[in-house]
Amino acid sequence: MSTPTPLRRPPVIDLRDARDRLHDLRASYAEAVAAFRWPDVGPSFNFVHDWFDTFARGNDRPALVITEEDGRRGEYSFADLVTRSEQVAAHLAAHGVRAGDSVVVMLGNQVELWESMLALIRLGAVIMPTTTAVGSAELTDRLDRGQARAVICNPADAAKFDEVPGDYLRFALGSVDGWLDYAAAYDGGRPAVPHPGNASTARLLLYFTSGTTSRPKLVEHTHVSYPVGHLSTLYWLGLRPGDVHLTISSPGWAKHAWSNFFAPWLAEATVFVYNYGRFDPAALLTRIREEGVTSFCAPPTVWRMLINADLSGGPGSLREVIAAGEPLNPEVISQVEKRWGLTIRDGFGQTETTACVANTPGQPVKAGSMGRPLPGVPVVLVDPLTTTVVDGPGEGEICLDLARQPVSLMTGYQGDVERNAEVMAGGFYHTGDVASRDEDGYLTYIGRTDDVFKASDYKVSPFELESVLIEHPAVAEAAVVPAPDPVRLAVPKAYISLVAGHEPDAETARSILAHARSHLAPYLRVRRLEFAELPKTISGKIRRVELRQRETEVAHGRTAGEYRDDDFPDLKG
Repeated sequence: MSTPTPLRRPPVIDLRDARDRLHDLRASYAEAVAAFRWPDVGPSFNFVHDWFDTFARGNDRPALVITEEDGRRGEYSFADLVTRSEQVAAHLAAHGVRAGDSVVVMLGNQVELWESMLALIRLGAVIMPTTTAVGSAELTDRLDRGQARAVICNPADAAKFDEVPGDYLRFALGSVDGWLDYAAAYDGGRPAVPHPGNASTARLLLYFTSGTTSRPKLVEHTHVSYPVGHLSTLYWLGLRPGDVHLTISSPGWAKHAWSNFFAPWLAEATVFVYNYGRFDPAALLTRIREEGVTSFCAPPTVWRMLINADLSGGPGSLREVIAAGEPLNPEVISQVEKRWGLTIRDGFGQTETTACVANTPGQPVKAGSMGRPLPGVPVVLVDPLTTTVVDGPGEGEICLDLARQPVSLMTGYQGDVERNAEVMAGGFYHTGDVASRDEDGYLTYIGRTDDVFKASDYKVSPFELESVLIEHPAVAEAAVVPAPDPVRLAVPKAYISLVAGHEPDAETARSILAHARSHLAPYLRVRRLEFAELPKTISGKIRRVELRQRETEVAHGRTAGEYRDDDFPDLKG
């Protein structure tokens, strides 16, 4: 008699067990790393059918709360979003959207963004999140490379598609001639939408990177790599069931999905959103306290503005404070710790991955360090010259060991065989970011491989210099690049964006250069400075490549408006 095949546990149980295990081990980083195993969700996992619906149906707890500057407030329960996403899924399907079709979702922080993402996952379709900041030319490229079957957007953005060729469905959240009415979905009752039977390894998300150094890359993620892979992000954020989580992030970019969709709903937490036109620290802090926000994640730029505001009202219900998007300066951590008694924990990841390295809850934070590799993420440092793994303390490119099957890694750049071969060379996924590791395993960010340069034969990390520069009260933002020099090969030059109220004149330049001189080693000294509006990608990241090109073009000349340390007698030498 044959032995019966054991019944396989439902994927939701394995996923919940893995999540709860991470929570139980939050007090012991070493145990969490040693004990964590990625859950086996089987050959046909769907985040909505197999996870979200299991706890969201009939659940009246708030899943999403959206507030506006003028005081308007929308609250949607988990049960609401089940119903709304089923209606939207049925509506899209009725007009021809099928499993495997890619759909551009170009919406702001509005309930339709969340419900349409749930609806598309429910159908087994492929989501192409897109920022509303793009124009017709970028959209033409995105729809072409992503082979879009449909578009969902607000009426205000519909005209951008007039010049975007292609036979694709158009859904508008309002009346637009020639477009299908998205809102008609709500008139269709509550039709059942069956599990699409998608493979766990099938495409789920197509993200365009922000293109800081080149043409935006098209990143492909599956029904496992982001939905399940964000267990690492959940562990970093420290989210628990019932939490209220706020992340300052713009829709259309991967971080929005990290912390405003997958990680909170893996935790069964509430997503809280505050929409504002102009950043007002006092208003943001008021909302955080009034809404009982328990965890808050924001880019360092926001944190730098917050520490200059009145923090005397306290942190309210905040338990976790996190920074993401760019390296965090130690001074910011120190100020928040001193005034709120909470330690900001930053981390590292990319569109191509989930969170990889982070300072995790309950663990010591070292000033300047972005933490240690997260459970389940096989982070290694690789020497760029020898291509060998760096053991123990040392410096190298942050990579993921492909032999250890990183669940949270993209499948690749869609349609780019050459770039895939390059980024996956030697059995590693190469992030292009360089870090140093100390004797305790903590990693400190140095910079992009393209951004690190040599001056007087010393290696210079732009981030290290920029961290010092932005501590000057006149500096809002800074970008350091190499400027060709006949003696030193290159010298550090800072492009500076000023805080309102400070003049871009010689006295301000002298003050900033003097500040850098007093806080940096002689070989790291910023020797040139120019006030300028910093070139950025549409996601807000500084394009240092443009500044480097500018310095190369002038070679050993001098740009108009440039100040040098030898212009000031007290700074010579």
